[in-house]
Amino acid sequence: MNEWVVLVDDNDNEQGVMPKLEAHEKGVLHRAFSVFIFNSKGEMLLQQRASGKYHSGGLWTNACCSHPRQGERVIDAANRRLMEEMGLKCALEETFSFIYKAALEHGLTEYEYDHVLAGVTDEKPVLNLSEVSGYRYVTKEGLKYDMAALPEAYTEWFKICINEHWDKIFNN
Repeated sequence: MNEWVVLVDDNDNEQGVMPKLEAHEKGVLHRAFSVFIFNSKGEMLLQQRASGKYHSGGLWTNACCSHPRQGERVIDAANRRLMEEMGLKCALEETFSFIYKAALEHGLTEYEYDHVLAGVTDEKPVLNLSEVSGYRYVTKEGLKYDMAALPEAYTEWFKICINEHWDKIFNN
């Protein structure tokens, strides 16, 4: 894993770069993004992370999330990763950002300044199976029910984002 992340302060000002795994081992604040995709019926697209991912494998989460490269605009990184992971292209708009910290398995920590983007498309995903093992669409009522019944089936950052920013996500 030779990917790097952009380290930031609490105002998203760049502070340098660090290898991605090291940033997650040390729990250092870095820039990230989360993409939420909806279809024309208002259903949210979820992806199931590939089981081989170095953390949170097999768990359900938003359509796409990752980290922009140094010098890469968040919107460009989000479009790039949405295509790489889900084979989708659609207009994305940044809706809000927030900072969260979450403990993961293997002693890793996600500590991210997360830019949240949303888009609408009825295109069928074409999955990159090294990244994603499945997908499904859910209604907001179905998501609320399923997350309450099976919280362990979802990634930590997705649960935090949904629980803390429900209205911002579903009132776009």
